Amino acid sequence: MPSATPSTPSSTPPAWPHCAHDATPEDPVGCRGLRVGSHTACLAHLDDTDRAAYLTVLSPGADIDHRGTPFTPNLLNQLLAALRDPTTGKPRTGEARFDGATFSGEARFNGATFSREVRFDGATFSRKAQFRETTFTQDARFDGAAFSGETEFENATFSHGARFGKTTFSCRTSFDVATFSDQASFAGATFSGEARFIGARFSRTWFSEATFSAGARFVDAKFSEDARFDGTTFSRDTSFQGATFSGDARFHGARFEMSSFLGPLVCSKQVVMDGAVFGQPVTVEIAAHQVSCVRTRWASTATLRLRYAELDLRDAVFEYPVTVAARPNALRSRVSVSLSEAELSGREPGVRLMSVDGVDAAHLALQDIDLSACRFAGVVHLDQLKVDGWCTFAGVPAGWGRPFSWPSSQRNTLVEEHHWRVRTARRPGRAVARGWTSPQDAPVLKPAMVAALYRQLRKSLEDGKNEPDAADFYYGESEMRRHDVTRPWGERAVLTA
Repeated sequence: MPSATPSTPSSTPPAWPHCAHDATPEDPVGCRGLRVGSHTACLAHLDDTDRAAYLTVLSPGADIDHRGTPFTPNLLNQLLAALRDPTTGKPRTGEARFDGATFSGEARFNGATFSREVRFDGATFSRKAQFRETTFTQDARFDGAAFSGETEFENATFSHGARFGKTTFSCRTSFDVATFSDQASFAGATFSGEARFIGARFSRTWFSEATFSAGARFVDAKFSEDARFDGTTFSRDTSFQGATFSGDARFHGARFEMSSFLGPLVCSKQVVMDGAVFGQPVTVEIAAHQVSCVRTRWASTATLRLRYAELDLRDAVFEYPVTVAARPNALRSRVSVSLSEAELSGREPGVRLMSVDGVDAAHLALQDIDLSACRFAGVVHLDQLKVDGWCTFAGVPAGWGRPFSWPSSQRNTLVEEHHWRVRTARRPGRAVARGWTSPQDAPVLKPAMVAALYRQLRKSLEDGKNEPDAADFYYGESEMRRHDVTRPWGERAVLTA
């Protein structure tokens, strides 16, 4: 079993009065354990009589402070036995300090209750560490701790804050069915073995800059507030199957190096994957209010199956074919049970693409997507975009006419034409009221630029044998050419006629 890597002892003494047992010229500090009471030794180096006297005085709920103390399994068992509550048969402490402590054998805190704040900052666990069904009533701090053996927090309850910042987990780690009722931070943590959070319950959560070198399993996990995985690295397969997010799910700058699936997951607000990198073929299944993939890099083939979402693909990089499709049926978890989409009810389950600005569309395919509000300006190779299935575009407002144009039958249009008509209308507010889409922060486009968008998309639709919609776009192109004052007057007159 792996053990802690030995290192050269630091010559800097700890901040507390320490034992100094076994000090040598090579290690002038010696034992860093906190002295017990008026003694000059820590709990590990007290003689048997003094240790027994100290343990006899302890009672359930007592405060303990054993910072820097080296614990063997036998010494830890003696300490926890002195704190055992006769009612429950489990240890119960008040405030507990184990900062910098070392546990040379198995450390078992199963079923213990920490009634007040507990600290394991910088502690070292050389072998298996067990905190199964442990209750942390106040803050639980493990910042900078090192777990070299298997680590188990199954069914643990964190009623207040839980901090595992820059903690190192060298072997398999399990937080299955653990409950985090308040803030939980794993920022900068390193998981070298498999990390399991199956069925865990989170409140506000940070996994920012964490590293998962082996599998990461968040199957059926529930996040009641925002969850941040910004800058997190998932080196192996990752599973969020059946996970639900009541707040935002943020994966800004995350790296999914070997993940073949992301989801199915449900998010009542937005899933942010801006700047994320997907290194292998992946299938993404998400039901969310919004999905943002700004500057996301897809280094292999990918399929995005979405529900309810407004999707933003600005500046995304597609190195291989990527398909975006609306999933018609509810997402299902690993046990083939439909995931609850109650927080998204009242919305259309379809997908609205909002922007592909800055995208090279040569590898992009859209299927059953609402494109009525999509901004196509700034796309490269728009004529190679694949539009399949039941994709819809913006229409012409019913009863439209002067001062915009002659009365016309309904046709498919691009939102860029809507923006241009509102900007050039004598009364922009009235144009919006009639049904033209407000440009808001959309870039200003001249008719010639809108005509070019129509022309490229028409080519794409013609290649897909969609002649009716291609005809509408040919009409839209002609309409924009008619309004282009840089074109010859004769051409504009013919187009008007």
